[in-house]
Amino acid sequence: MGNADTKLHFRKAVIQLTTKTQPVEATDDAFWDQFWADTCTNVQDVFALVPAAEIRAVREESPSNLATLCYKAVERLVQGADSGCRSEKERQVLLNCTRLLTRILPYIFEDADWRGFFWSTVPGAGRSGRLDEDADEDEARPLAESLLLAIADLLFCPEFTAQNHKKSPDSLEDIRSIDSCEYIWEAGVGFAHSPPLNYVHDLNRTELLKLLLTCLSEAMYLPPSSEKRNLNPWVSFFCSSENRHALPLFTSLLNVVCAYDPVGYGIPYNHLLFSDHREQLVEQAVQILIVTLEHEGGSAASAALQALDSSAVEEQEPAGPNNLFVNYLSRIHREEDLSFILKGLARLMNNPLVQTYLPHSTKKIQFHQELLILFWKFCDFNKKFLFFVLKSSDVLDVLVPILFSLNDARADQSRVGLMHIGVFILLLLSGERNFGVRLNKPYALRVPMDIPVFTGTHADLLVLIFHKIITCGNQRLQPLFDCLLTIIVNISPYLKSLSMLAANKLLHLLEAFSTPWFLFSSPQNHHLVFFLLEVFNNIIQYQFDGNCNLVYAIIRKRNVFHQLANLPSDAASVQSALQRKKKSGISRSNSTESRDSSRPAGPAEPGTLKASLEATPVFSCVPLVLDKITEKSQVSVDGTMVTVSHPDSPQTPADCSAVAAASDTESNSERDHEVFHTESEAARSRFSSVSSSAAWSANTDWVLSWKAKLPLQTIMRLLQVLVPQVEKICIDKGLTDESEILKFLQHGTLVGLLPVPHPILIRKYQANAGTAMWFRTYMWGVIYLRNVDPPIWYDTDIRLFEIQRI
Repeated sequence: MGNADTKLHFRKAVIQLTTKTQPVEATDDAFWDQFWADTCTNVQDVFALVPAAEIRAVREESPSNLATLCYKAVERLVQGADSGCRSEKERQVLLNCTRLLTRILPYIFEDADWRGFFWSTVPGAGRSGRLDEDADEDEARPLAESLLLAIADLLFCPEFTAQNHKKSPDSLEDIRSIDSCEYIWEAGVGFAHSPPLNYVHDLNRTELLKLLLTCLSEAMYLPPSSEKRNLNPWVSFFCSSENRHALPLFTSLLNVVCAYDPVGYGIPYNHLLFSDHREQLVEQAVQILIVTLEHEGGSAASAALQALDSSAVEEQEPAGPNNLFVNYLSRIHREEDLSFILKGLARLMNNPLVQTYLPHSTKKIQFHQELLILFWKFCDFNKKFLFFVLKSSDVLDVLVPILFSLNDARADQSRVGLMHIGVFILLLLSGERNFGVRLNKPYALRVPMDIPVFTGTHADLLVLIFHKIITCGNQRLQPLFDCLLTIIVNISPYLKSLSMLAANKLLHLLEAFSTPWFLFSSPQNHHLVFFLLEVFNNIIQYQFDGNCNLVYAIIRKRNVFHQLANLPSDAASVQSALQRKKKSGISRSNSTESRDSSRPAGPAEPGTLKASLEATPVFSCVPLVLDKITEKSQVSVDGTMVTVSHPDSPQTPADCSAVAAASDTESNSERDHEVFHTESEAARSRFSSVSSSAAWSANTDWVLSWKAKLPLQTIMRLLQVLVPQVEKICIDKGLTDESEILKFLQHGTLVGLLPVPHPILIRKYQANAGTAMWFRTYMWGVIYLRNVDPPIWYDTDIRLFEIQRI
């Protein structure tokens, strides 16, 4: 039978189903077998031959027929899992059922009345997972559980998705009795043997994983909710102990992703000459991993991580989370396993940066956003992995591609989600001392980025790209300014030598943020100035030696600090500053530095689908992000972190003024410290809506409330000591070259001249329900956009986020 004939017969079967007004009996195998027994269609054909309108029509007009179709398809999958799909014909039937369910399931999920259908008990479905006519009604298993268990079994089916260990192909093992740990797909974590590559097995695995991902996608059809108990029942069951393949499947998915090398032997244009079926499998595997590594809003994981941090680790091992995938991930601890994971993720994340002499000669992967989410989950759920990443310079192999992605996406409004995940990862890493220390390694790699050429360290690269994001990014990135500066604050005590270019960029940001019209235009804008002053204080107090470039930049821009200290606070000055307010934000400040290599914020690329998360609570919570996602830790004398508790309620202005009345000898230490205990407890709504901004206006009392706490003492003392000396040298020696001044500053010292060093304050990432909801929404938005061949969820009633078609 030709392929055209099979399509015609399949199409006729679909038409019969849509036109029948009477229910078709489940025992009418001749009718139902038309959908899978005699057809040889691929997944694209199924999507073309089963239109959305007809699925909805059957759902509304003949619901019993749609229910029977789903039941019969699941039944065939269960039967195939029982029998081991020994013949080629049986395998084709299983693939046809898989493709049909992948097509139908989204239309089941989009209707609230149908959503519970797969979780209702079906007569004859035993708890063993088999659909058996003689099964006890009390032992009935929901259709969803039977489907998920059948998929798990089929993913380790010899000769279908796994290599047959028997010498004779006729002597296949019973699929119900095999130890699936012997059939793990790839060598890596917990498995040393690498099975021979079989593209047929990879294609079959990909089809089954696509169906599994569709099963887990019910979350897309529910409105966003930050409730911790709002768990996905499909994920909960699939990752529970009911799934006997949970461990080998988690290991298979992880190893396939981390072992994948898209470049291979490096033969130019090899990706144009040969099909890479493994890439499709890797894409599905990484998407399954990021979806399944989720549970209870992160509460169990947080408890486990806190237990790891405590000194009682040896005495009492914490009970792991119920989600076995999260459980297994959190328990990975061997050095070789952690190294395999880190090297694999870093290799894939660096793939878009690979440069060759021949244009487009190297394969470029497209699933970098999924990799960032996976890396985030690894760091969040496994503290040992986070510490392993930070203990060597390998962390820089992750940092550079993240910075590359941030710089590349900053002007594209459709990639705001990518900007957020990248910044959140850097915020998480910056909470650890080792991250700041590693940034001192010289930056020698030359990745094509539209930033000025410089000679310096990875810290310089980070500062330059953050400056670019702030001055040349699109307006939807403004809520991230707090996070970007917090990262710089966290690493600043450990930066041994900033380049002149990076130092000038930091001073330029201070100059821009400290203009009166900007400070007075929003109730929270002054926090950005506090962050930058804290950066300068940290470097001056703890890394003065080696940072002559920054000291010189501060001396050159000393008028900025004097203007801040003398900031007018009377009502007339405030109103006069606001009247001069520029309309386009800080990139139009007097300095022209922000114009270098700048790129205007362009519209989204035409002809593509874009998932807009703007209408959900996702981005509405971002202005609050810094208070909600960070906790403060103070570095003690022995180098350990001590958590600084948050006050129960934000302090009143009276309380703040009491703090500010500390003695002069303690002012630098205590007042710098207290500024962020009191100031940053308020909700960060700097870039708020027009209505809220209209309700607020700057006044003298408000300006005085924070102006008195500006941490300028250290910088003013530095200027008081060094400016006369620098001026004297310039006059005495007639210097016009800054190199001589830099030499003087390099060999100078301020020991005993500066105030007592303030304690180092680190703001660490802390999970909460709002960020968990953001990650869930962003993750499903990425998956929606990446699965366009076939378009699994296209034109269905998605409720988790908003779809904009352009």
